[in-house]
Amino acid sequence: MTRARMPRPHEVAIARRDPRLLEALGERRSDEAWRTRGACRTVDPETFFPAPNEPTEGAVALCGSCEVRGACLAWALQVGDCHGVWGGTTPRERRAMLIAWRERVQPNGDPVDDGTDEADRKLLTLEPTAR
Repeated sequence: MTRARMPRPHEVAIARRDPRLLEALGERRSDEAWRTRGACRTVDPETFFPAPNEPTEGAVALCGSCEVRGACLAWALQVGDCHGVWGGTTPRERRAMLIAWRERVQPNGDPVDDGTDEADRKLLTLEPTAR
């Protein structure tokens, strides 16, 4: 069994701006029956849980066409699942996203009140501009 490493600061910075994470944040309170509509329901579950060092591209590609990708990723981040492919992300990507998720979402699913208003929050998620 391999031991997962902690994400590096630059990986967390990238995860904070990842559109998949932003989609998951928006869908964290969506329909609880999202599992019944997942594209993965027609595929062998082993596809989404490859052995270490096996490719994940097939599972990630299938997730790319799924209508409940955001809710799926939100669920995985909320419960802290770092195994398999969820919401089109690999375990390594989710470890970095999990840090960004916990900065914005409380354990009960409510947003973190960090003192910034919505306009400031939008500015924080934008790419830095060149000067």
